Amino acid sequence: MKERENEILELSFQFAVRIVNLYKYLSNEKKEFVLSKQLLRSGTSIGANVTESQDAQSKKDFISKLSISLKEAKETRYWILLLIETDYLDKTSIHVQSLQHELTSIIKLLTAILISTKSMTQ
Repeated sequence: MKERENEILELSFQFAVRIVNLYKYLSNEKKEFVLSKQLLRSGTSIGANVTESQDAQSKKDFISKLSISLKEAKETRYWILLLIETDYLDKTSIHVQSLQHELTSIIKLLTAILISTKSMTQ
């Protein structure tokens, strides 16, 4: 379990870095401020909650923090799709595709950790 936790810490942090850089691009180049701010909040919240989960006071607290991370990841997916559909992001771009792939990996990993942790508490 510890290896997976470390993997999700690293993935979520690197993803947050990419989100911050995307926010800078959207703000500076595309002059888009509202949707990009939502993306920034949810995209960086994933890793913040994963980090908080590492010092959870109980399994229930751990599950709660990771559940919030998963919700934030799904919200981030929504904002990315909305930015694509409103032509702020190009869905054919390698950068956008890799960002979506990375987010899908994070969602799958968080889901697996949550399922595994919940099964240990029953």
